[in-house]
Amino acid sequence: MPQKEIGLIWRMMRRLNPRIRRRFTVGSPAEDMVLVLTTTGRKTGNAHTTPLQFENIAGKYYVAAARGQQADWFQNILANPNVTIQVCGHNLTAHAEAVTDPTQIADFLAYRLERHPAMIGVMLLMHKLPPRPTRAQLEKLAADLALVILHPIE
Repeated sequence: MPQKEIGLIWRMMRRLNPRIRRRFTVGSPAEDMVLVLTTTGRKTGNAHTTPLQFENIAGKYYVAAARGQQADWFQNILANPNVTIQVCGHNLTAHAEAVTDPTQIADFLAYRLERHPAMIGVMLLMHKLPPRPTRAQLEKLAADLALVILHPIE
């Protein structure tokens, strides 16, 4: 997809984020698919909220940055990994672990593809990949992405 089109998609998503955040709160049908991540701005120190799709794997919340390490929320995590999340009706504090290893990210993509083939298949099509990519194709895509593991703090 041309860079100009990708930029347009990200600008549209940024404008939609407040609406999405309001819709995926307690009691919404998708509250078990979307969490609201609150990071501290690396430049301003202000709180920034971002709705993100997640997977709960063994009590940890995994979120991927489709814009890779350029995503603002990912950059904020690199500067300060202490975050809060609203997920499934709970507000939690968490420590964010940034993952940039393509092998680990490809493992996560494969997991998501198995659990949500239609949704992840559309994402793969946006990246000009087939709905059932090879492992090599997943790893190549993963090189441009980033992953964060959110470890809730008791």
